[in-house]
Amino acid sequence: MADRGLGSGPLNDVKPLGGGTQNIMLTFDRDGRRYVLRRGPRHLRPRSNDAIARETRVLSALKETSVPHPHLVALCEDSSLLNGAIFYLMDPVDGFNASLELPTVHAGDPSVRHEMALNIVDSLAALGSVDYHKVGLTDFGKPAGFLERQVPRWLSELESYKQFEGYGDPDIPEVERVAEWLDQNRPAWWQPGIMHGDFHLANVMFDRSSANVSAIVDWEMSTIGDPLLDLGWLLATWQLPEAPSIFGGAFMQSSGLPAPAHLVARYAERSTRDLTGIHWYVVLACFKLGIVLEGTHARAVADLAPKETGDELHTTTLRLFERALQIMDGEQ
Repeated sequence: MADRGLGSGPLNDVKPLGGGTQNIMLTFDRDGRRYVLRRGPRHLRPRSNDAIARETRVLSALKETSVPHPHLVALCEDSSLLNGAIFYLMDPVDGFNASLELPTVHAGDPSVRHEMALNIVDSLAALGSVDYHKVGLTDFGKPAGFLERQVPRWLSELESYKQFEGYGDPDIPEVERVAEWLDQNRPAWWQPGIMHGDFHLANVMFDRSSANVSAIVDWEMSTIGDPLLDLGWLLATWQLPEAPSIFGGAFMQSSGLPAPAHLVARYAERSTRDLTGIHWYVVLACFKLGIVLEGTHARAVADLAPKETGDELHTTTLRLFERALQIMDGEQ
């Protein structure tokens, strides 16, 4: 930090920050300024440092855009300092996570919550409108064949769970039917853009005194792909029955929230993207996210993750596939 001109003296008031399930975040003061440090998990995975580096690249690229995001201070790529982990510093975000709490002004007024929901969509549309070439992200992903890769990629992931002792075949109804529907109904044309990759309520922070979005956070799954999958992800998790707190919480259980069709209409007002196939993206989001969550269930069966967490996420997977089937059958 001293070499980067980021103050002098000791680090004071060091505190852990929650909200995520994998990466480690700490906040501290130095020389009168507050910082947030973010790094990979304590037990690094093979691509943990790559994910941290990718996050910083996106945050840097978004600096001059209207997309609400944390302000990047600096990246440290010297992995020798923290037992193999690279890390970055950012400014704290002054806001709250609506999946965990609702301040009085938000809890007491349905119109505020309604506006919060619309502002989520506005932020997402702003991200989808960024020209990734102009902000230096031309080589950040592989958009060619992105949609075609999704179904085989995630079927392969589901198949890999058989390695976990005791898991066997997945207890997810009609996986193959959903996969076949996705292949048969894939949009013929789409427009590449910056994707967040895990866009749901818990990854959006709000201003404590208004309905404004303070920042979209947790960019480790970002890439260049189809931004409509981010909208599909939001709709897939919107008021999902029996969902864990990250997809539900006090906000999703409250009154005044717009229906999914209203969210789509709001996005259409803010974007030039073709939304005629949005149901396909919601089904893909249900399929992909459901398989991702099922991985924790598979590990829990093998005693590699808490059983309670595995059971909760398996239930969420079932609800996601139920939603996908309802959409496919024209019930939603």
